[in-house]
Amino acid sequence: MVKIAGLVVVAVVAGLVWWLVRAPGDSSPSPSPSAPAKEFQFALTDGPVAATDCAANSYGQIKQWFAQHPCQRLVRALYTANAGTARALVSVAVVTLPAPEGARQLKKLADTDDTGNVTDLVRDGTAQIPEAPKLADGYYASRVQGSALTIVLSAYFDGRAVDPALRRIGNEALDLIPGG
Repeated sequence: MVKIAGLVVVAVVAGLVWWLVRAPGDSSPSPSPSAPAKEFQFALTDGPVAATDCAANSYGQIKQWFAQHPCQRLVRALYTANAGTARALVSVAVVTLPAPEGARQLKKLADTDDTGNVTDLVRDGTAQIPEAPKLADGYYASRVQGSALTIVLSAYFDGRAVDPALRRIGNEALDLIPGG
């Protein structure tokens, strides 16, 4: 009986020591075994720039859509990423709408060719990046999460065509949250 009581005391003390070492205020995240490793490093180049007038920051049918369906918030930023020796410019725009249905409607329209888009920071002249590529001619990706639509445009500085690496850059950039 004394041996059992001794083992219980040792277990309680060990648990208390572990708890103290871990420190209740320790907010360092534990690595997630299921989180995929990121392939690319993204460097913020310009922004984030926030706005609430999405119509003023878009063009084509997207601008017309926003005139009828105002957004709550738009945040835009530019990043660079390298794929081997190739350097890419990446625009990330996050549009927050009042409801998820609006985000899904906007995605359907934005995913359709020749309907316009949210204006990236190069196109509107906010970012002055020497030899910046025309992002609208590059790779496009989008994703809805709740009432937010993320739109990514990416293109190589050297003008090379969209390739699998640029697609991976654009798809990975969907996880970036400008200003977040």
